[in-house]
Amino acid sequence: MATSPDELEPTDDLEPEYDFRSLRGVVRGKYAARYQERLRVVRLAADVSEAFADEDAVNAALREYLSGRQERRAANPA
Repeated sequence: MATSPDELEPTDDLEPEYDFRSLRGVVRGKYAARYQERLRVVRLAADVSEAFADEDAVNAALREYLSGRQERRAANPA
């Protein structure tokens, strides 16, 4: 007989003997700042996102645009 999601009891696999406060070198958010430095999330407008199949297509288009821009700068120095 199927049960509804409301009837399911949560299962906790974490045993009570695990005390993370007693572990040496464990720091919450230790690498969070380093991760934030490298993370770049860009939200595309709906009409722009329709032009691309996936993330790789967006990256390829941006790389092509940037390489063309660098070539134009090299040809026309200010």
